[in-house]
Amino acid sequence: MVGNIAVSFRCERAVKRQRQGGFLISKIHLTAGRIFARMLRERQIDTNPAHGRILFVLWEQGPMTIHELARRVSLGKSTLTSTLDRLERRKQVERVRCVDDRRKILVKLTPENQALHKLYEEVSREMTQVFYRDFGSEEIVRFEECLRRILDNLNSLESGGEH
Repeated sequence: MVGNIAVSFRCERAVKRQRQGGFLISKIHLTAGRIFARMLRERQIDTNPAHGRILFVLWEQGPMTIHELARRVSLGKSTLTSTLDRLERRKQVERVRCVDDRRKILVKLTPENQALHKLYEEVSREMTQVFYRDFGSEEIVRFEECLRRILDNLNSLESGGEH
């Protein structure tokens, strides 16, 4: 009976203890951002995480409207506009009128951007190795499935879904 009480007490304490998933994700995000920025600086790349998110989406998806880019990188239009201004001054992106609809402005990568793309891919591969050091393949798959579920939960709530 005493053993059952001790187990019950430990379980109650574990249930009362607040889950730390959100805190850990935030901490991972900040720490990984600092490490990623350091790796970029070591390669003489002067950029910040917002620039990287924009460039990554454009590398993966190609030219798109400012509205679509803002949605994909989770930045407000005013923040995105000022960030695009900086990237444009650095000759990494350019804004061009859409051929099909002259009212739309597309953001696209410049030819000068290709060298930066290769360096970013190199740093991204290194970061992936750091993230998954000592993880087995099945652990990685399961972990990423859990992260996708969390993201789906958050996206659902953001778009007016249930808590």
